[in-house]
Amino acid sequence: MLRNWFMDEEGQGMVEYGLIIALIAIVVIVALVALGPKIKAIFDKTNEEIESAGITAAAG
Repeated sequence: MLRNWFMDEEGQGMVEYGLIIALIAIVVIVALVALGPKIKAIFDKTNEEIESAGITAAAG
């Protein structure tokens, strides 16, 4: 009975899927931390251009 309990592989697949999901989450977090400032700069620049275009259109 004890030998069967140690040989039981039920649930092993779920553990593997959990490890894969954890690895993917770590990669995504690292990518967001690394690229976050660059993405923010792009949105800030776009926002400034939209605001200046709106001011120009309203004044013209």
